[in-house]
Amino acid sequence: MNLTSSRLTWNLLAYLSLVTTPLIAQPPTVDNVILITLDGARTQEIFGGLDIDVLQSSSNNVPVETTAVYQQYWASTPEARRRQLMPFFWGTLMANYGSIAGNRTRGSVVELTNTQRFSYPGYSEMLTGESHDDVITSNENRRYSFPTVLDFLKNEMSLDRERVAVFAAWETFRWIVSNKVDTFTVNAGYQSSDDPNPTIQTLTNQQFETLTPWDSVRHDFYTFRLAMAHLAAYKPRVLYLALGETDDWAHNGRYDRTLQALNQFDDYLQELWEWLEADSQYRNRTGIIITVDHGRGNTAADWTDHGNATEGAQYIWMAFVSPTVSLRGEWSDHEPIRQNQVAATLAHFLGFNFRTQTPTAGPPIETLFVQEH
Repeated sequence: MNLTSSRLTWNLLAYLSLVTTPLIAQPPTVDNVILITLDGARTQEIFGGLDIDVLQSSSNNVPVETTAVYQQYWASTPEARRRQLMPFFWGTLMANYGSIAGNRTRGSVVELTNTQRFSYPGYSEMLTGESHDDVITSNENRRYSFPTVLDFLKNEMSLDRERVAVFAAWETFRWIVSNKVDTFTVNAGYQSSDDPNPTIQTLTNQQFETLTPWDSVRHDFYTFRLAMAHLAAYKPRVLYLALGETDDWAHNGRYDRTLQALNQFDDYLQELWEWLEADSQYRNRTGIIITVDHGRGNTAADWTDHGNATEGAQYIWMAFVSPTVSLRGEWSDHEPIRQNQVAATLAHFLGFNFRTQTPTAGPPIETLFVQEH
């Protein structure tokens, strides 16, 4: 075979290999990400709505059928109850735009890797991609040296401080979300703001006039409204909204208020979604993860509790919405997802590899990024 024939044969083989072998493209990315957490929201309510055993145990011997929450949220099946509790989340968002993992009755497990099963270790695992059981052993207001995915994305995307923003109900987020001081916008707990925006100034003043029963946690209303005002004013590329009343009302044994907080969140979520859909920067260009820091006890005797001695508190849930992901509804029968995968997944939505910063972090959730080919 002469040289010309050899080249023709090689070129033909190369062509045939291209047309007969599926090409795996790089997964498409989004331009913005939003992380939302509902502190301590149990899988039982998310997937099953009102828990009648818990309601009976917390109704002070009043017939449950006469209570307002029973009349508002009760239905005959778990699917109907959860939709009664969170109609937008289940009826619109998960049905048409996203998916959710964590319903163990369907073989879907989402769990912590940290063994503490309370808030600071959970949020740290979520944001750093690692559990730090040997170091983070309390909820004290303390900053640790571990860089978070928020630090990573700010640096990788060269964003100014307004374009990465955290609004949280619990004051300790001022220390949790970054290993540095004042690198991006953080407003958490009863905290004033130096933002000259008149809406933000009004909200930060009003929060001190409507106190909660908890010294370090403000009403979710102010956290949500401040986040929405910032969203409209500064169009952040990375936003973290951390709500807290689902945990604090549960600690107080107020199951009625816990359900009302979940229902109120559903209204907030609908408002946020409709705002995003109406804005060209965010519409079809935004990835969203909704999850929790820890679970709670499984029964009417321990639903108010969590921690390393509480069975059930290791199980959580995660919901995902992204124009790059085709999954809809509930996940079933998959390998467990872990909380330490949130950081890398958020970064991967934007096209970045978080493990270049933290090699020991959990990997991105692979199922979200498998491309059909």
